[in-house]
Amino acid sequence: MGKQTRPTKPTRKQKEEMKAWKLVPDSWLVVQETPTELLLISKSGLKKRSIRRGA
Repeated sequence: MGKQTRPTKPTRKQKEEMKAWKLVPDSWLVVQETPTELLLISKSGLKKRSIRRGA
């Protein structure tokens, strides 16, 4: 749950959270996971996104 140094594939729970925000999980990598938010980067590397968790 701490800082990650490189983007990783999302876990099943993270994929479910992405779907709740209407994102396609296959197009995103997880950069950092905190209890309150999930920091994502697109696989193409052009877009960054932060989604709130537990909403």
